[in-house]
Amino acid sequence: MDKILLKNLMFYGYHGVYEAERELGQKFYLDIELAADLEKAGYSDDLMDTIDYTAVYREVKQITEQTKFQLLEALSQTIADRILAMDARIEAVTVRVRKPSAPMPGAMDFVQTEITRRRKA
Repeated sequence: MDKILLKNLMFYGYHGVYEAERELGQKFYLDIELAADLEKAGYSDDLMDTIDYTAVYREVKQITEQTKFQLLEALSQTIADRILAMDARIEAVTVRVRKPSAPMPGAMDFVQTEITRRRKA
C-alpha cells in the first residue's frame, strides 16, 4: 500500500485533563499517515488522482486548534474519523499526537498517542 506522510505538524491547541491546559493551551505536534493506492496519480501527474494533502492539513489544523479535548485519544480519533470521511480512496490513516508539555512529575521529551483506523468494508 502506498502512503502520504505529513510529519511533525505543529498547532496550538487547548487539550488536556486539567482546566488550566484547556484555558492556556500549548503546542501539539502531529504526524498523519495516509494509506491509499497512488499508482494512478503516479502515471497521470494529476491532483485529481491523488489525496489532496493540503485539504488534509487544513482539516487537521481546524480540529486541533478549534476544538477542546481532555484526552489525546479523543483528538486522534476525531482526526482519523474526519480524514477517512474526506476521501473514499483513503484506506487507512495513522494519527500520532505529541504533547511536549504534559503535566508530568519528571523530565521527558513528550507524551504521544498513536492510533490507526481503517475504512470499514
